[in-house]
Amino acid sequence: GESLKLTTFYIAIALAFGAWVWIEKGADLGMKYYTGFFIEKALSIDNVFVISLIFTFFAIPSKYQYRALLWGILAVIFLRGIMIAAGAALVNEAYWVLYIFGAFLVYTGVKMALPSKDAEVDPEHNAAVRLFRRFFPVAPANDHGHFFTVHQGRRMATPMFIVLIVIETTDVVFALDSLPAVLAITKDSFVALTSNIFAILGLRSLYFALAGVMDKFHYLKLGLGVVLGFVGVKMLVAHS
Repeated sequence: GESLKLTTFYIAIALAFGAWVWIEKGADLGMKYYTGFFIEKALSIDNVFVISLIFTFFAIPSKYQYRALLWGILAVIFLRGIMIAAGAALVNEAYWVLYIFGAFLVYTGVKMALPSKDAEVDPEHNAAVRLFRRFFPVAPANDHGHFFTVHQGRRMATPMFIVLIVIETTDVVFALDSLPAVLAITKDSFVALTSNIFAILGLRSLYFALAGVMDKFHYLKLGLGVVLGFVGVKMLVAHS
């Protein structure tokens, strides 16, 4: 109930901001903001599925999940900001980069649309986790949702911190879909960034709102695959 209300609130704020963009910057950029927001929101739902798998893998109790999500989302916003600014600058300098983005989106769209086994999140094969474990000891259990603890007289990271690393590194993969999709819609970095941030802002409440109905979204990946494939093809033929 509360998560659903918060999700609705975040969407309402995002739509209101879009209305401001429409009035202040014109109908063209306003429409591009809304298109970017809805595509990014759909991609963020897919992100929610992966986060759910990560929490299940590490057996993180729901009462501690909000902390990993909060810090994860703050880091995601920072990361996306850098990537979108760099991507927009790159496209403006070298327009041919859009063709690479387009081809990548078509590939991602086809991969998403084709039936596959449920995604498996195995932290043992996560390079960032393996690197972290090489330099820092990890405690065998969580300590009341903290990221670090003292175990047998040594300062250690908890599995919660490992969860945070996995969430961040999997988001880099999602950003590789997200960045070409939003830059295909607009090369205005302000609109690209704000549509992305508003889509991510409600991710925490969206996760808890959807937690009980994950199995109802059978056709989400197919729908997302078709949308991304269409955007990718549009990028490839627009200026050929």
